[in-house]
Amino acid sequence: MIRIVILGAGNVAKHLFKAFMAQEELEVAQVYARNPKMLSYFGANTKTTSDLTKIETADIYVLAVSDDAISELSKQLNLKKGLLVHTSGSVSIKALPKGVRRGVFYPLQTFSANRIVDFKEIPICIETTNKDDFKLLKHMASAISDTVVPLSTKQRKAMHLAAVFANNFTNHMYHLSHELCEQKEIPFELLFPLIKETARKLEGLSPFDAQTGPARRNDKGTIKRHLAQLKSKKQKKIYSLLSKSIRTTYG
Repeated sequence: MIRIVILGAGNVAKHLFKAFMAQEELEVAQVYARNPKMLSYFGANTKTTSDLTKIETADIYVLAVSDDAISELSKQLNLKKGLLVHTSGSVSIKALPKGVRRGVFYPLQTFSANRIVDFKEIPICIETTNKDDFKLLKHMASAISDTVVPLSTKQRKAMHLAAVFANNFTNHMYHLSHELCEQKEIPFELLFPLIKETARKLEGLSPFDAQTGPARRNDKGTIKRHLAQLKSKKQKKIYSLLSKSIRTTYG
């Protein structure tokens, strides 16, 4: 049985809590949050606290907080034993204090409130400073996920950057697309099959080979007409920049 304390009460903490609680070999001994009001989600199933001096003893302490809060909060903890890990993709393992056993437990997924995710399908990237802690962290990760990958801080930072392009920037494109549809009273849902097929293609094709569209074809007439349709300077700039990038990629 691996005993776990979760520090944080946001989306990542809630999803991890649910995944951990579903496994008999894992025990969530406590959840900490600075704001007591944030603990109501967890209170019916485990101990909670907003006092760092009352943190329970555990095998693994999971810092599921914002990137900027990792270093500060970890320094406030007075851990005598146990492995301290954060869940960030972009923060170095060295952000954790030298005097404690350190690690990283990074679930490679986007987490939103009220969205159900299957952790078995989520890759978990792990890193530790010694072999015994790696075995412990891998055990915890393997209990909830079928894909556990060792990544160094350098590799994980690159993976997180790639994820921002693949997820965050792509979602912003969906937002701009949604705005264009709303302006002309067109159902955005009509684009769902296109969006799904774009993602599905990548299971059999590289992104390079899957690229289509006017910029890929160097269709200057269509690009010019699209730019004329756009009224927003921001949208024109984004369209031009992405089209130029695609055209340069394919010569």
